[in-house]
Amino acid sequence: MRLLCCTLRDAGNRSGPQSCHCEEHEVLEMARFLKKIQTTPKRPEEQEKKLDDIIAEARRHQELRETTYRERALKLFPWICARCGIEFSGKKLKDLTVHHKDHNHDNNPLDGSNWELLCVYCHDKEHARYREANESNESANHTELETPPINTPFEGLATLLKNKK
Repeated sequence: MRLLCCTLRDAGNRSGPQSCHCEEHEVLEMARFLKKIQTTPKRPEEQEKKLDDIIAEARRHQELRETTYRERALKLFPWICARCGIEFSGKKLKDLTVHHKDHNHDNNPLDGSNWELLCVYCHDKEHARYREANESNESANHTELETPPINTPFEGLATLLKNKK
């Protein structure tokens, strides 16, 4: 089965399927785990080993997901859209996306300086503006396209830290 994320990733020259950790792939992986559980061997020793293998594989997938830039961004930044200021939590967190400020999806610094969290609607608007600017042969300089975020959660942090010392 060819998922949309794979098609988009391949169009953007991303590396192989191991680099995609979207929700659709997680669901497929969970289905594979469930299938393995249903087809466990009949002997107790083999069942225990099979379950241990499944748990180990699940842990590997969890570690892999934690290393993705989305997971890192969710740990670094508050779960608030940087444009419209809507706060996300629980099941709605999937609607919060990581936007690459320089539009280069391969530029993923560990400090998150190239990322901002945007809701899916603001993210779509941002990319639409970027495409329109490129299509109309205007300057593609991102600083000209960037609108100041409405919500700045770290504004004044440096002052507070200085006062604490």
